[in-house]
Amino acid sequence: MTYITPISFAATDLNTFANTTGRLAVIVSPEGKLGVSARKLNRLTKGAIHRFIQSDNFKNFKPSNIISLAWPSGLIASSLDIVCLPRDHSVAQARNAGAALAKLRGKECILLALDGVRRADEIAFGLAMRDYRFIDHKTDAVLNDGAVTVMCTNPKIVEAAYAPLLAVIEGTFLTRDLVNEPANVLTTNNFANRLEEMSALGLKVEVLDEKELEQLGMRTLLCVGQGSESPSKVVIMKWDGGQKNITPFALVGKGVVFDTGGISLKPAAGMEDMTMDMGGAGVVAGAMRALALRKAKANVVGIVGLVENMPSGNATRPGDVIKSMKGDTVEVINTDAEGRLVLCDLLWYAQERFNPSGIIDLATLTGAIIIGLGHEKAGVFSNNDKLCNAFLKAAATEGEGAWRMPLGQSYDDMLKSRIADMKNIGGRPAGSVTAAQFLQRFVKPETPWIHLDIAGVASVTCETELAPKGATGWGVMALNRLISDFCEN
Repeated sequence: MTYITPISFAATDLNTFANTTGRLAVIVSPEGKLGVSARKLNRLTKGAIHRFIQSDNFKNFKPSNIISLAWPSGLIASSLDIVCLPRDHSVAQARNAGAALAKLRGKECILLALDGVRRADEIAFGLAMRDYRFIDHKTDAVLNDGAVTVMCTNPKIVEAAYAPLLAVIEGTFLTRDLVNEPANVLTTNNFANRLEEMSALGLKVEVLDEKELEQLGMRTLLCVGQGSESPSKVVIMKWDGGQKNITPFALVGKGVVFDTGGISLKPAAGMEDMTMDMGGAGVVAGAMRALALRKAKANVVGIVGLVENMPSGNATRPGDVIKSMKGDTVEVINTDAEGRLVLCDLLWYAQERFNPSGIIDLATLTGAIIIGLGHEKAGVFSNNDKLCNAFLKAAATEGEGAWRMPLGQSYDDMLKSRIADMKNIGGRPAGSVTAAQFLQRFVKPETPWIHLDIAGVASVTCETELAPKGATGWGVMALNRLISDFCEN
């Protein structure tokens, strides 16, 4: 697990400011109102904060902006960071303020004076989330290991509020680590081993090998990985935190650890990014870790299919017909539309074994969803308005972009095959929708279901508010929130 910034919480002690090394940070509202700590620091710096408030630069001082005074007079701190945050700030503003501090601090210690400031736990959350770095393969990298202390009113209450947020941080960082990891490291075996290690958290972890998958009839899943030397696996993670008589909610993830496209080979340019094609499985793993760490009062099962899509003499060919676990046959038109072949067997298995109260599947499934929604929002497809609206609310609350997309019979008709029950693609038009329609064929009508196409949000080339460029961990916060709001009792 990647290093997580240790954050301690302490009662405010104004006498410590003059002797603090590293960085000092204090909150000032856009109206220029100073709290007790800010007034003390203003006196120690001989009015420096007040002079800033009276300057023309203060007119452009917006929420989450920071003005840094280097080596301020009257202090031994290397910097005094003045952070803009309204008194009646939102959760997002609190998190973004913390994230802004993380980007500035480098390797330095930081003392954050938050006496009288609401949502100190969320400010700490934003700082820790943005402090993530994936440096496992950099020989000269140094961690941002400077201590962070949050001085606040009622530190024990704030620390208790931060504890479940820390669980979400750990889950998100696991997802980011998995998505960032190169495919020569994160093989199907390695991925399964990492998930098995989470049994130490109280999760019941089960790994199914190829022989067991064949016996279950998961032939569409197996056909994706049959061209690779890495064995295909399915990992089941169960968290039984709710009442014994309550059926679990199911999370299902696509875990293609590397996707060449198979015989339908992808272009060489950009293929290195296909290490992130296990992003759906990564989010499921991160969400299950967060639920276990915070001892969620819900029954949840996470199921991921781990495969590698490679071209070889044994690989599935375009034109092959494969029988799914459900019993329906699929004509494989394009072997690069492999994620849905993994998910369809997992969806059927989840329903047959667990009879879940609802299912959400996640996959970096189509490039088409990026054309439609860019890198701002995941595509949301659902057969159930209640579950879908609950998820969209959870995603909005956590600031994770999501947008509902259509389903319909006319899209489903595009999957008709001349020689089998269906094709695995419906052509270029509405590619993300026909992929969802394919999956819906493996969802029982009575099962509430959401499909999340996260191809545009799982890994990005520019930084976001709470993450550096690369893997975002999108979905862990939203799923954790959904389980809390929708399933816990």
